[in-house]
Amino acid sequence: MKIIHTIREIREYVREQRTLGKTVGLVPTMGSLHDGHLSLARQAKAECDVAVMSIFVNPLQFGPSEDYDRYPRNLEGDARLAETAGVDAIFAPPVHEMYPQPQMTFVDVEGLTENLCGASRPGHFRGVATVVTKLFNIVQPDKAFFGQKDAQQVRVIEQMVQDLNIPVQIVPCPIVREADGLAMSSRNVYLSPEERRQALAIYRALQAAEAMFGAGERSADAIREQVRSIIEAEPLAEVDYIKIVDLQTLSDTSLIDRDCLLAVAVRFGGTRLIDNVILRP
Repeated sequence: MKIIHTIREIREYVREQRTLGKTVGLVPTMGSLHDGHLSLARQAKAECDVAVMSIFVNPLQFGPSEDYDRYPRNLEGDARLAETAGVDAIFAPPVHEMYPQPQMTFVDVEGLTENLCGASRPGHFRGVATVVTKLFNIVQPDKAFFGQKDAQQVRVIEQMVQDLNIPVQIVPCPIVREADGLAMSSRNVYLSPEERRQALAIYRALQAAEAMFGAGERSADAIREQVRSIIEAEPLAEVDYIKIVDLQTLSDTSLIDRDCLLAVAVRFGGTRLIDNVILRP
């Protein structure tokens, strides 16, 4: 497995693979890899000849009071894990390689970014869309693989690719969970043992929502209140949002009569966790 730090080198590597007739899959990450990331890498390797993983903690998507400086970074450990999942090359550029001068051009996806995480993290999706566009331009993959845990991100990138005619297929991949149901996240390491225990309320609440939906409940308000009651029973839980939105438009809905996303964001101490389920009538 190769570890590449410059745009010139990763472009040269991909060009070499293409001359051999190989397809390329890209797994964009910010590192601090866990089994969720590795599942994306395995999927990329299953569907493409060459799996490239980017590891880049993107400053553009962090707000001024967020955890950019303390976001976990461990390239050596990440590289070992990536290799076990079949990754052929890691693109791990320094910040000055991706942003050699102050960025003056940005990608905004309107309409899909104002709700959910976009409401509480202004500018976040502009940073995401901009860096993903740059990665697509640099690597020019055939397919790119994203985890469904960041469901809003997946939808934003799908729309961006469609609107800008970027020739890459977006492949959403299922949420990967710990044995007790907590969605895998690089930020889980921030949780204290008690916060970690109480955070399991998120998964219990989503399961309860699925059970209500399966029993025929179609009122978004009724399902949201059930989710809220379960999560807020934990004293350390601070709800950012509990939303049920149209899966395509990400706009709020009161009646679940089409494919919808139930998405939550909850803080435990200083750690913000997100999770979701798709409700399909």
